Amino acid sequence: MPSWLSSVVLVALLSGCAAFRSYDAELYQTLDRASTGNVDAAIRLLESNNRTPDKDLLYYLELGMLQRLAYRYPESQKSWSAANQRLQAQSMLDSVSSLVGTAASFMVNDKLKPYSGHDYERVMLLTYMALNYLAQGDYDNARVAIKQTHELEATIAEQRAKQVAAVEEQARKRGASTSFRELNGYPVETIDNPAVNALKNSYQSALSHYLAGFVYEALGEASLAAPGYRLANELQPNQPLLEEALRGLDERLLAAARTGDDGMTDVLFIIATGSAPAIRSGHFRMPVFGPRPMLVSVSFPVMQAADPGRPPAQLLLEDGRTLPVAPLTSIDLMARRSLKDDMPGIMLRASTRAAANATMQYQAQRAASDNHGSGGAVIGLAALAFAAGAAVMESADERTWRSLPSDISIARARLPRGVHTVTVSTLDGQRSARIDVKGRYAVVDLRLLRHRMYLHAPNVSEAQASETKEGLK
Repeated sequence: MPSWLSSVVLVALLSGCAAFRSYDAELYQTLDRASTGNVDAAIRLLESNNRTPDKDLLYYLELGMLQRLAYRYPESQKSWSAANQRLQAQSMLDSVSSLVGTAASFMVNDKLKPYSGHDYERVMLLTYMALNYLAQGDYDNARVAIKQTHELEATIAEQRAKQVAAVEEQARKRGASTSFRELNGYPVETIDNPAVNALKNSYQSALSHYLAGFVYEALGEASLAAPGYRLANELQPNQPLLEEALRGLDERLLAAARTGDDGMTDVLFIIATGSAPAIRSGHFRMPVFGPRPMLVSVSFPVMQAADPGRPPAQLLLEDGRTLPVAPLTSIDLMARRSLKDDMPGIMLRASTRAAANATMQYQAQRAASDNHGSGGAVIGLAALAFAAGAAVMESADERTWRSLPSDISIARARLPRGVHTVTVSTLDGQRSARIDVKGRYAVVDLRLLRHRMYLHAPNVSEAQASETKEGLK
């Protein structure tokens, strides 16, 4: 059997459901059910799309978020712990191959590369595990999760440096291009613009570090709280609300020590809106220079706009007081920065596939011309079949944690302990929630997902949770 025909057989064997699966289409329907308040139906749909016994990383990421929306925090933590275990196992195996790629991703498409999670997803997983603990009033375990985010960020920084060096080395050996700016027709502005480039990297979020500051402050650890607030200010500069958290830290702790329990609660409101941006597969023509120059169709990931989820400008309390809302973290921008940072590796694999496909087509056509009669016709048909099959299987990797919010903002206030009503303006009108604040510190998490608002806070009664599920007016 000719070498090029053996490759055809290999491609056919490697390609399966994973090579053709449209992850974004699946998750759009899943999130659509969650946005109407029917989280159980969303979970059933997620299950039906993941019937294999060995569930992948994304399944546990999405399941944990849906379980959180259903107020099933222990189950959510169990799912996210399973996701975290997979991430740690993959990291121990080979962090470099996650960006460089596997043999299957070089030959078929990136969907056959084991999904190791984007850098920002790995950090946001631990951050949301901390938020689950805080929704149950468990500051000690939230502290553990927060500490793990700091350690993970250092690990990612080291891994990313190795990955970049490995891609550059592979590109040099293969003579492949890694610059997506040279890709004719690619919407460069979606991942290369001032807002994206202003990010320090794709994994450090002001939310994670502000939350660290708040948790450490609540536990009376001022020396750890200050660095958290400080880094949050560096990551999201020129925000008075963030600046005040750091500037007033010592004064708040001293006042608490002097006056003791004054019956007030320092409440941190976290407002998460929309859902993380989708990735779609776009086809582009790439020039390949070999025995015979030709244009080969290659797929690349293209970042799409996130679901509408305009963050509110303020929160309204029952006494008529308004709380200013400050933007804290844009997962939309982090996802775009992540894709930009990953594009050299994606370009390396795509250009290698394109060169291999062009070479195989050339060899098949040459073999057909050298073999007259029925044998040549068979080889010629095989060449056409290979070209058609390669075009069908050429698809960019759309996998990404879609149930994450698009944007996260915060507000902060000292409130008398007891029941309060907080109102948020959304695209569908005002949404209100009753909160019962107790203790000296509390975190209230409001998730606006299309047409719904989900409330996560300690001391939420069954009646309040039921009201949130049925729709807040």
